[in-house]
Amino acid sequence: MLLQCETDCGAGGGIDPAAAWLRSETLESLIDLNEVCLELLAAQARASCGSSLLAQIAALWSVLDGGGRRRAAGCLYVLLDAGFAQAPRWRAPAAAQVGEAARAGYAPFFTVAAAAKVTQAVFTFAWHLARCQGTAARLLLGIPAPCVELIAQRTLRQVCDLAEAHPEWLKPRWQGQPEVWRDLLRAAADGEPRALQRARLRGQTLLAAEARRTASDGQRRPA
Repeated sequence: MLLQCETDCGAGGGIDPAAAWLRSETLESLIDLNEVCLELLAAQARASCGSSLLAQIAALWSVLDGGGRRRAAGCLYVLLDAGFAQAPRWRAPAAAQVGEAARAGYAPFFTVAAAAKVTQAVFTFAWHLARCQGTAARLLLGIPAPCVELIAQRTLRQVCDLAEAHPEWLKPRWQGQPEVWRDLLRAAADGEPRALQRARLRGQTLLAAEARRTASDGQRRPA
C-alpha cells in the first residue's frame, strides 16, 4: 500500500475524477485497503457461521471477478472501523496498556489469522490520514476533527502497539445492517453505474449521520 506523507496543499499527481477532492495516491491506497478488508470479511465468513452479515458477504464476494471486487472496494470510506470516533481510545499513549479486564468484555469479530495484518493496515492508514490529510481523515473515517487530532498526536509505534493490543476494536461498519453490504456487492457485481453510486452514497450518508451523532454526544458530555 502506498502511503506518501505530504502536506494538504502539496499533493502531486493526477486526481481520480470520481473523487476530485481526494489525492489520487490516497484513493488508490483506500481502494487497496478496502479490497483487503473485504477479503478478510470473506475469510471470516468461511471460518464462521450464524452471521447474516457474513453469510451474505461470502455468497456475493465469491462470484465477483477482479473488476467487481475493485468496484466494491471503491467506496470513499474505509469499510472497517476500529472505533476511530471514540476519543478515549486515542487520548492517552498508554491506552494499549489498559488492564485486560477492560478488554475481556469484547470478543473480537475477526478470528482468522489474516486479521492481525489487516488490523495493522487499517490503523496505520487512519494514522497516516490524520497526520497528513486531516480533511480526508474526517471524511474517509467518519470522525470529528477532535478525534483526528488525537490520532495524529500518537506516534506510529503507539498506533501499531494499539493495533496489536486491541484486535477486538476492528469491526465491519453497519454490522446490524447486512442489506447495506448486500446492495453494495450486488451493484459491484452488476457494474451498473447508477446502482453502484446509490450503494456507495448510502454508506456515505450513514457514515455522516454517525459522525454527527458522535460530535453531538461529545458536545453534550461534561468537560
